[in-house]
Amino acid sequence: MSARPAAVLWDMDGTLLDSEKLWDIAVRELAREHGAEMTDETRHALIGASGPNALRMLFDGIGVAPTPAMIADAGHFLERRVTELMLGPIPWRPGAEDALAMVRAAGLKCALVTNTKRSLTEYGLDTLGRDFFDTSVCGDEVPHGKPDPAIYRRAAELLGVDPGACVAIEDSPTGSLAAQGAGCGLIVIPCEIDVPRAPGRVFRTSLEGLSERDLREALAARV
Repeated sequence: MSARPAAVLWDMDGTLLDSEKLWDIAVRELAREHGAEMTDETRHALIGASGPNALRMLFDGIGVAPTPAMIADAGHFLERRVTELMLGPIPWRPGAEDALAMVRAAGLKCALVTNTKRSLTEYGLDTLGRDFFDTSVCGDEVPHGKPDPAIYRRAAELLGVDPGACVAIEDSPTGSLAAQGAGCGLIVIPCEIDVPRAPGRVFRTSLEGLSERDLREALAARV
C-alpha cells in the first residue's frame, strides 16, 4: 500500500465552502462602482488569485488604470462587502464536512491554506469549525499568495512535516500550481472553473466519499 500522508492541506473558497459565489457578488459590485460590467473571463481569472493580484486583474479587466488610492479603496470595499455576505450562513461544498471528519478520525494533521486574508478567513472558520484544523495560513501572512508555493510550504512548516509528505485539496488552477510547486500530492475538485489536466493531479467530482485510500493514492501520484 502507498504511504500514508503526514497531513492534509485544505483550500477554503470553492473547496470546502461554496463561498466563491459570495466573492462573485462583491467583485461584480466593485466593477459597477467603477462604471463597468465585469466579463465572465475576468471573473474566472480572479478565482484563486491573491488579494493584490486579484485587484490588479480586476482593474485590467474593466479597462481602468487604478491609482494606489483606488486599489486601497477597492480592497476596503471588498473586505467590507464580503464580510457582510459571510455574516450569513456560508454553504458547504458537497461532502466537505464528512471529508474533514474522515481525515480527523484517521488521525491526520490538517491545515487550512487560503489566499483569503485572515480577517475574512475567520468567518469561514466560524462555519467550518476550528477543531478540524491544527493551523491555518492566509494570503496576507506570506510574501506572495497562490500560485506561489510559499503558503503551502509555510503550512507544512507549522505542522512540522515535509510538504512532499502532504496532500493538498484544491479547486482552482492557481491553487493547484501552488500546491504542486511546494511538492505536495494533489486532489483537484473543480468548482467554478475548469482546472487543466497535468501530471500528478488526481481529479474528483466532489469530496463525497473521500477516503484515506484516496489520499494515499494522491500522494503516490505526486510529481
